[in-house]
This record gives sequence, structure tokens and C-alpha cells, in this order.
Amino acid sequence: MRLIGLDPGLRATGWGVVDAVPGRLVHVANGVLKISPKAPLSERLNQIYQGLIEIIDTWQPDAAAVEETFVNQNPASTLKLGQARGAVLVAAAGAGLAVAEYAPNRIKKSVVGVGHASKTQIRDMVGRLLPGCEVAGEDAADALAVAICHAHYMETIDRWSGRENPAAVQGGGRR
Repeated sequence: MRLIGLDPGLRATGWGVVDAVPGRLVHVANGVLKISPKAPLSERLNQIYQGLIEIIDTWQPDAAAVEETFVNQNPASTLKLGQARGAVLVAAAGAGLAVAEYAPNRIKKSVVGVGHASKTQIRDMVGRLLPGCEVAGEDAADALAVAICHAHYMETIDRWSGRENPAAVQGGGRR
């Protein structure tokens, strides 16, 4: 199954694609959508949306996972980040992908083992879990961590339910 992890941001939106195959994860691609900070908010949201539509069309994931917004001390920044997240969710759902959402601490715990891991720890573990992967930056590392978290979650659900792991079917297309 091919998964895309997404780390929304108004200046940079990270994305990472992995294939969940039996017993392992395989890095496919990753990158960062650089968003023009001087553009009006509506244009920046459109840049995120259009960029992700192109990435989804290129890499053909089967499902998407998105990092949830954390509330910081600046309410205006939190609201704007929520709007960027909305553009990400609409792009993925509009492309016909099932979309899962994960809290930042859950992602960190799934990938690093602790819920308050640093950016460096996340990047290091992504490199270990996806050997040979050249990460395009912190935002891409975070996005790959989101995809890894979703793969781990799906594997756990399949074990509990006794179902055959859908990761046994390699991705490459939308549902």
C-alpha cells in the first residue's frame, strides 16, 4: 500500500511517500512545497492545494495521513495553520484518498518512541526506518514520520482484527 504523509504549513508543507510492503517500509519520494510568504493568504492556500494535487497525481498514493494542528500561544497563527491544514485535507480527500489524522505527540511516539522528540531525533529515526532515504528537510522528515506512523497504526489494526495486512498489496493507485 502506498501512503503519503503530509505536514501542513503556510511557508512550507512537507510531503513524504512510502510503500508499506510486508515486513518493511520503502521510501518512494519526499519533498517540501515552498509557499510564497508574501502572497495573500488565499493564494498561499491555493499554492498548497495545487501543489499537493500535482504530487498526488504523480505518486498515486492509496491513502493519506496528516499531522493535526497543535495550538500554540498565538491564536492567529494557529488559525492560519488550520487553514493550511484544510487545504491539505481537501486536496487529499478530493483526490479520493482515505485520510487519517494524527496528533504530533502520537507521531513522535510511533516513530521515535517518545512523544516529545526533537526535530533531530525525528529526522534520525526516519533515516533509520527508511534506509537510503535522502530527506529534503525538516518538513519532509515530519511528513515521512506521519506516513510511518500511519503504516504502524494500520499494521496494528490488522493484527488485532486478524485480517490480512493490506500492506501486502503494493500501492500505485487510488481507490
